[in-house]
Amino acid sequence: MVDIYIIDLFVIGLLLLMVTLGSGWITRLPLSFAIIYLVVGIFLGPYGLGLIELRRDDVFNTELLEKITELVVIISVFSCGLRIVRPLKLGVWDITVRLIVFLMPISIFALAVVGKFFLGMNWGEAILLGAILAPTDPVLASEVQLTSANDQDELRFGLTSEGGLNDALAFPFVYFGLHALKDDNWGNWFKQWITVDLIWAIASGIIMGIIVAKSIVWIEQKIQKRRPADKLMEDFTAISTILITYSLTEMVNGYGFLAVFVAGLVVQRSYRNSEKPIEQLEFVEQIEKLLEVGTILLLGSILLLKPILNYAMQSVLVIVLLFLIVRPLGVWISTIGKRPLDSRRRTFHPGTRLLFGWFGIRGVGSLYYLAYAFGHGLKGEAAEQIAWITYTTIVASVIVHGISATPLMKWYERNFANNKNTTPPTTIDEFE
Repeated sequence: MVDIYIIDLFVIGLLLLMVTLGSGWITRLPLSFAIIYLVVGIFLGPYGLGLIELRRDDVFNTELLEKITELVVIISVFSCGLRIVRPLKLGVWDITVRLIVFLMPISIFALAVVGKFFLGMNWGEAILLGAILAPTDPVLASEVQLTSANDQDELRFGLTSEGGLNDALAFPFVYFGLHALKDDNWGNWFKQWITVDLIWAIASGIIMGIIVAKSIVWIEQKIQKRRPADKLMEDFTAISTILITYSLTEMVNGYGFLAVFVAGLVVQRSYRNSEKPIEQLEFVEQIEKLLEVGTILLLGSILLLKPILNYAMQSVLVIVLLFLIVRPLGVWISTIGKRPLDSRRRTFHPGTRLLFGWFGIRGVGSLYYLAYAFGHGLKGEAAEQIAWITYTTIVASVIVHGISATPLMKWYERNFANNKNTTPPTTIDEFE
């Protein structure tokens, strides 16, 4: 009898071959690769061949899911940082600041209100639900993100930088929800949350991202002058930068996701040879795509019909409100008075604002935060409720955003895109 593991390898290899050879046709369809992976994952799960099983004796292996999604996210946020060549000036990053400082808290608070008053949750559970579903996904959003370091389109830049940052900056709110679950007297832990989970973790994440990335680049350049590294091994510098930055930041209780994103920005700007970060980006993107396959296969394999139906009405309420009201309205509020950097218009075109509102893709980041919450106090009926609402929301996002991404972005590029200039700007003046 053939081992199930061997069959899994065969099916995954066959899937990779099919999507690779068929990518020329798939990219022309209103269909994302993630939808294909999701369908195959369902086929490999309990309703299909039963070849992938994260549940044993009704116990879900959340630790495995947490570690896999953690690895995917840190590679993806580094990739986001490498894609961005815009000057690190507030005026240039205005859209990102608006999406993080205004939109993300609006999304978390709105979803928390829904959880509290419509889903029967207490405030701790409701805030945790909002924090889990608030981050947009840097993994599944490649259709709408910057296509290269030379791409200067502001919609793509905003979605890329938002995806790279809010996967890290949702963490304080996840901790807030977990603290509230353990102790409903907020006064017992609120000061610690402010000083440690908010101020220290964010500040140390930024500082560590800068220091570690600059140190690695400096060491590499010194050694390369004396004896160049093997060409085949050189791109592994990117992976080492990701892992070292993340681990050292976590050791000092900083946000590793944030540090790795900052490290990507630093690496992009630290090499005299502009081709070096581009080569690293291409290498990292290949690993990211491979890990995306595994993650979405796992998501498909853990879906169960009965609990999905049990929480179907709650999930539909969250999905409709999040996709059609909370995110679009939050974007509209956040971009009031926002002027495009490379246009004479005084405000964003309404079509651009609508696309910012629509492309709030949920995915691997939400899976990670859910798995993390499972391991840090989220249990019982609340865990089941939040889990199945999250799974269903991600599946809905994979489907509706995956189908709509290609036609909507083609429509945007025909009518509103401003990335005609493919030369990377180096100062804010070149944007104005």
